[in-house]
Amino acid sequence: MQLEQPLTEKEFDELDQFLLGDQSPEDAMTMDHLHGFLTAIAIGPEPITPAEWLPHVWGEDGKQAPKWKNAKQEERILNLIMRFMNEVLITFEVAPKEFEPLFVEHEHMGQTLIDAEAWCWGFWEGMELRPGSWDSIWDSEVADLMRPVYLLGADEIQPEELKEVEDPNLAHKLALQLEANLPAIHKYWVPRRKAGVETVKREDPKVGRNDDCPCGSGKKYKKCHGASEN
Repeated sequence: MQLEQPLTEKEFDELDQFLLGDQSPEDAMTMDHLHGFLTAIAIGPEPITPAEWLPHVWGEDGKQAPKWKNAKQEERILNLIMRFMNEVLITFEVAPKEFEPLFVEHEHMGQTLIDAEAWCWGFWEGMELRPGSWDSIWDSEVADLMRPVYLLGADEIQPEELKEVEDPNLAHKLALQLEANLPAIHKYWVPRRKAGVETVKREDPKVGRNDDCPCGSGKKYKKCHGASEN
């Protein structure tokens, strides 16, 4: 039940400060970067477990880790990240059109504009956790929905496309387009994602009670993850 509670403003600030603080690796994600990353995982073509995506929060290579003060602090921060993820999942589950990406605002020549670049970097990293898994949307009739993500998040774009990213007003328009496109991107993957989950369920061999637990603990299944089924 606790994971279903959205972060309070105080908790949001707590996580933000930790990610930016000295205990976190230099390459740790910022909150907007993290939000884009989690969004791609939440709405994408394949379910991805926290064990796979969480290490990348601290650095793109997934090999770095914070300097935790103690186990209690580690549990606290990881819980905040999981609840942050849960907010994304629940919003897309119950009201995808109400989803609001965590874009940064900045002032430019007397105007308040949106900067979605870091958010899109995160989204792109989330897509790249499973190389090739997003290919079908790029080849589909809704490929244009992904254009803002590509322009703002890809490592390399065409020279003639740079103006759309470097001009603050055009980048602002791309951010608005992206926000409008996200429910449709989510909708594209829903039937394909469910089909993939069903296939996995059919093809996975059943684990016997006396077999080694597939989690790698070295224990028998009945004494490890199988114990919770009794």
